[in-house]
Amino acid sequence: MPFEVSFDDRGAVITSDIDIAKTLDCGQAFRFSESDGIWRGVAMGRAITLTQEGNKITLFDVDEEEFNSLWRGYFDLDRDYEMIKSSVSSNEILKKATDFSDGIHILRQEPWEAVCSFIISANNNIPRIKGIISRLCENFGKQVADGLFTFPSAERIAALTLDDLAVIKSGFRAKYILDAAQKFSRNQIDVEALYTLSIDEARNALMTIKGIGPKVADCALLFGWGRVECFPVDVWIRRAMNHFFGENGLPSEAVEYAGIVQQYLFYWARTTGLKIE
Repeated sequence: MPFEVSFDDRGAVITSDIDIAKTLDCGQAFRFSESDGIWRGVAMGRAITLTQEGNKITLFDVDEEEFNSLWRGYFDLDRDYEMIKSSVSSNEILKKATDFSDGIHILRQEPWEAVCSFIISANNNIPRIKGIISRLCENFGKQVADGLFTFPSAERIAALTLDDLAVIKSGFRAKYILDAAQKFSRNQIDVEALYTLSIDEARNALMTIKGIGPKVADCALLFGWGRVECFPVDVWIRRAMNHFFGENGLPSEAVEYAGIVQQYLFYWARTTGLKIE
């Protein structure tokens, strides 16, 4: 559905098909937490507090300028998700996945944060990923609200040593984080080009960073550059694909929106443990 937005003394009030709980806690972002239905986090260098009742989402203390310049794009509100779901639902399995995962949007995150976050995510679980990222931000970011810190820039991290990074307790990933930060800060990764390069070229560019393979590269491109043709494959997606599609691979109707479909399948498979009727 097209979104609607109004502004009052609370902030921006959005009417949309997005499900905030599913979107913020489905494994694509790691900076948000929830208490009593209220979500708090940091994105794009800004602190945000939001809540949802039915199809109405309130972004507290957000005016029209901030909404249009930042949050409208971040929550991918202009994309026609209903059209996408309709176009892939001719496949019975994909229809079940989209119905179960209804409301998930692909967050348009800052590219450097996406790259660093998914380096940290490799062979890791979500609580530990969140812990490492939280320590990274608390130690090297800037405080923007009580208990909330920005994601440190690539330049800030590139100036550190492995000993400095020991405080975030990321283990073997520290050397990959440092290499990524150095390549970003030296413009060895052309951030703008990755929006338009062929997906193979974009993937190969990110894979010049130590520790980044195809899966992490695809996650970064999907969630940091909005490249919805990417289809990151982790253990849950591999199980789901083998379980439902075998050697046939992703159905043709889903290829154009592979990354969005991937997120539906991931959420469906992880939530149900593939105990699906």
